[in-house]
Amino acid sequence: MLDPSYIKIQDFSFWYGAKKALHGINMDIPESQITALIGPSGCGKSTLLRNMNRMNDLIDGVRHEGDITLDGTSLYDPTVEVISLRKRVGMVFQKYNPFAKTIYENVVFSLRVAGRNSKKELDETVERSLKGAALWDEVKDRLHESAFSLSGGQMQRLCIARAIANRPQILLMDEPCAALDPIATLKIEELMLKLKEEFTIVIVTHNMQQAMRCSDKTAFFYLGKLIEFNDTKSIFETPKEAQTEEYISGRFS
Repeated sequence: MLDPSYIKIQDFSFWYGAKKALHGINMDIPESQITALIGPSGCGKSTLLRNMNRMNDLIDGVRHEGDITLDGTSLYDPTVEVISLRKRVGMVFQKYNPFAKTIYENVVFSLRVAGRNSKKELDETVERSLKGAALWDEVKDRLHESAFSLSGGQMQRLCIARAIANRPQILLMDEPCAALDPIATLKIEELMLKLKEEFTIVIVTHNMQQAMRCSDKTAFFYLGKLIEFNDTKSIFETPKEAQTEEYISGRFS
């Protein structure tokens, strides 16, 4: 059993060049729960999310202070290999982004890159991942069709299947429903509740109703600072900070 707070964010600050985007963030993210990051645009929530799998390393001129640890190991430890880290920490983006390949090849892409080409393993991974993403029944007879033949909601669930194919410990989701209609959004929300049985999920969302419906913990960010972090019910019903109450009641956005 892992430490129940096994993603630890400790005095973490982050800069894009001269611009300071995060200010001394401290959070313990629990295992096998959904943690929602909420706040107005530009408040730092997606920046923090992308640091959890070092996606921000791809940007020139960034730097950080403090630390993020996963299961006791710093993500910035010199011995941590970034590609291996991203196998442990999967990511789903705001805009569904399937590859220009078949449904089957989208799911097994990371296995192929790693040189794992056993048909038996690939077939099993495709079925397990598509079932995990609640997509198998809809596409099992279309696996060798283009991923672009799917609807938007199906493409996002395919991206989730691709993200969980390597069985990561953590699933990061950056506004995964932003480009979807209400019915597709509901399917993704139902899926997240099932996936937390197997994965620790951190989601950035502008949809406060979504945070209320889906998350166990909610963190409210404003101007790069963590204003409040608590159980979701407490955040939305009895917030401790005036800024939190103003935001969730719609007095500022």
